[in-house]
Amino acid sequence: MSEDLNDLIKDCVHCGFCLPTCPTYVLWGEEMDSPRGRIHLMKQHAEGTPMTPEMAGHFDACLGCMACVTACPSGVRYDRLIEETRAQVEREHEREPDDRALRELVFALFPYPRRLRALRRPLRLSGRLRAALAPSLERVNPSLAAMATLVPPAQRRVRLPARVEARGARRAVVGMLTGCVQGEFFPQVNAATARVLALEGCDVVIPRGQGCCGALSVHSGRAEQARRLAKRTIAAFERAGVDTVVVNAAGCGSTMKEYAELLAGEPGWASRAAAIRAVDVAEFLAELGPAAERHPLPVSVAYHDACHLAHAQGVRAQPRALLAGIPALEVREIAESAICCGSAGTYNLFQPRAARDLGDRKAERVLETGAELLVSANPGCTMQITSALRRLGKEEIPVAHTVQVLDASLRGLGAAALIGAGRGA
Repeated sequence: MSEDLNDLIKDCVHCGFCLPTCPTYVLWGEEMDSPRGRIHLMKQHAEGTPMTPEMAGHFDACLGCMACVTACPSGVRYDRLIEETRAQVEREHEREPDDRALRELVFALFPYPRRLRALRRPLRLSGRLRAALAPSLERVNPSLAAMATLVPPAQRRVRLPARVEARGARRAVVGMLTGCVQGEFFPQVNAATARVLALEGCDVVIPRGQGCCGALSVHSGRAEQARRLAKRTIAAFERAGVDTVVVNAAGCGSTMKEYAELLAGEPGWASRAAAIRAVDVAEFLAELGPAAERHPLPVSVAYHDACHLAHAQGVRAQPRALLAGIPALEVREIAESAICCGSAGTYNLFQPRAARDLGDRKAERVLETGAELLVSANPGCTMQITSALRRLGKEEIPVAHTVQVLDASLRGLGAAALIGAGRGA
């Protein structure tokens, strides 16, 4: 571990403010599965203790949700600490063959949209059939069962043009990240994002071949793959001639905002990364200010804080303000909003049982609001909470992205466009 990171370890005074916000500590009450406990293990490793399977297990159990970063009064950079530690785990810890094979499969598929598209074909089963198969898959491999139950119903592919022209006076020119999971599983979110930006006066540039931003890789300690994907993403938007990139997936946005740190050791790339500004779509629209008319949407919504939006990016007020600006719409808060839903990128595949417990906990809190619609700003959260609602017998509760709600208002589609057509409308 570098001297810089050793200094970051020393910033932790073990005060315990992080404990009630840490999902795994809330679940298990185990000190070594809390942020300060993991920092203690990082210190032991830095002082020469080998990376044992037990130590690696505690690091693997961390969701990387960054709620502890928000809660910490000492400003400990746990985000940097856990990402560096995950990379060390991948270098030093020899995983069991089945775990290693699963990880290789996931990272050979999910960061590559075409491969992800192919994966969807064998998973295009009805929700009822997948539910019937789940117990058998659970006995064979809990991760495969999680994969089968998380995948949303197939959506019609949306082919976006390379450029969407602004409606009315042009106020800005921005790039748009289409993503891998967002683009393949939730293409309707990308379509709504492009429409809303255009209706608010933006030319939207959508480069071909942009691919995965590297978020899944960097959050799992696969730094080399993450850097390669980050460089490709930077180059794609450079060729497109844009220096502001609007992102509609929380995990992607947090990673792109840290590109300069990720590529700090790469000659020339850190400055190129710093020259491109990544901004969440809600953050960008709040800065831009409203121009298009908002039509009433008489619907109650429960807004879910995606961890990598609220904690990693500090974007909390902007989505709520956008929703509150829609006439007749009511925003309801979800209890324990700081506790992760259990998605956390690939966590619900690698730690399916803990993820399921957290997903069920989040779904119960959503149901307590009595809202007609759940609003989420991250594809992983949408899949995770929808799956948990289904387990609780509440599949009829639809889930929409913040920008889809705004899109329905700007186009005057009415509440039925969101709650009448079901999930993913």
